[in-house]
Amino acid sequence: MTTVQILLLVCLFLIILYIYLRLRSSVVDAIVFILLALLGAGLVLFPNYTTVVANKIGIGRGVDMIIYFSILFLGFVCLKLYARIRRLEQTLTTIIRESAMLNARDLEDGITEDSGQ
Repeated sequence: MTTVQILLLVCLFLIILYIYLRLRSSVVDAIVFILLALLGAGLVLFPNYTTVVANKIGIGRGVDMIIYFSILFLGFVCLKLYARIRRLEQTLTTIIRESAMLNARDLEDGITEDSGQ
């Protein structure tokens, strides 16, 4: 095992540990992270297999294939995060709108009570 493989495996382990400790997400998320970690460890430990797979799908080098798939994955993550931010903005807008309407009713009730006395 080379030095870079050890370094990459340690980094991969630290990323998975961080995800586990900080995010505490659902079981499905944990399974996906574990599978991705195992895939990453396999790619680090057996780099020649990536070239074999890349050649079978028409890509010259394994590194190029990993970069292509990484770009697609990062694009997917960006779109997913954008969709989540939009949902949060819509939820926040709804909450603020409802709160403003409740405050307006409370003010209106207060004015009506004051004028009735």
